[in-house]
Amino acid sequence: MKKLKVLEVNKAYFPHIGGIETLVKQYSEELGQFGAQVRTLVCRDGKGGTIREQVNGVPVIRSGSMGTYFSCPLSLHFIREFRRMAKKADVIHIHLPFPLADLALLLSGYKGKVALSWHSDIVKQKKLLFFYKPLLKYLLNRADMIFTATEGHINGSDFLPEYREKCRILPYGITVEDYLGIERKPVLTEKLTDKNSVKIFFTGRLVYYKGVDVLLKAFSKVKNCELFIAGTGELEASLKAYAESHNLSDKVHFLGFLPDDELKQAYADCDIFVLPSVAKSEAFGIVQLEAMVYGKPVINTSLPSGVPYVSIDGETGLTVPPSDAKALAKAITRLAEDKMLRGKLGKNAAVRVRGSFNEKDVIRRLYDYLAEEAAE
Repeated sequence: MKKLKVLEVNKAYFPHIGGIETLVKQYSEELGQFGAQVRTLVCRDGKGGTIREQVNGVPVIRSGSMGTYFSCPLSLHFIREFRRMAKKADVIHIHLPFPLADLALLLSGYKGKVALSWHSDIVKQKKLLFFYKPLLKYLLNRADMIFTATEGHINGSDFLPEYREKCRILPYGITVEDYLGIERKPVLTEKLTDKNSVKIFFTGRLVYYKGVDVLLKAFSKVKNCELFIAGTGELEASLKAYAESHNLSDKVHFLGFLPDDELKQAYADCDIFVLPSVAKSEAFGIVQLEAMVYGKPVINTSLPSGVPYVSIDGETGLTVPPSDAKALAKAITRLAEDKMLRGKLGKNAAVRVRGSFNEKDVIRRLYDYLAEEAAE
């Protein structure tokens, strides 16, 4: 039986850290388990020449780059490699947003099948979007299939609603066994100022759209809780200064970067997970799944993205309006004061992850979609 030949295309690849990079690594490694032959084309981090290597059995080409501008790498090598590799592909799978890949496809002369994974609209880079929009429209028209992680990605997008008939819902997944098999340690409990406090946990980059500033404002109104913040970023210093100036030092703990094992232990040890994001740059929030798999209720925000489609309001957690510190404080207080409700929502959360976001099931669906499209 002929193997399905898939070319995965993205900005970067493992060990580059990022949610999309994690997904591309999953797809590249695991599609082969269903009979696909996968090669992966990305740009290398920073400036330098092209690197060809095998990463966990996957042929990966990191094209030489002239650097990154407006969050997008510039690489003539990438365009040449794309053209060469496309000739051997049954289907090209491009992860967006990535304007260089759009251009490479346009210039490649490739006539085969094209699948897109739409991870997010371009939200912050408005100047880039102005020039990129015609190329993006070309790509959307050219695509045979568009994957989105939730219905919210379609409804909240400035572009996808008119291409709804091409869209297929393909949620992000996690390997449940990788989380439940860890050695559990009270990594948050041991840091509590008051051992009776309810443990609230957030992890993510400390950047504008994560809404950690709103979370701190909300926390000044919350009693009998302590907040643990894992992550680093450009707002770290200002967030710490805010906590200090508002007498929150005893109830807000900045943990910095946590290695993977410690991060999992923190999810398992918390009582409530909070994702207070304020812009649709937060397109999904895999961290929600990572908390839910341990049976933790999630407080998220009603963004026009996939976020509120992951943890469901009143079923697996609570959803509040973005940038609303008062509503966020009220939701935290409600769950903190009602242990039975926390238990009920957390149990539902664990069931939802197993049923809807199991990685093996997601990869099988991806393979079936790509194989079906390639066969047409």
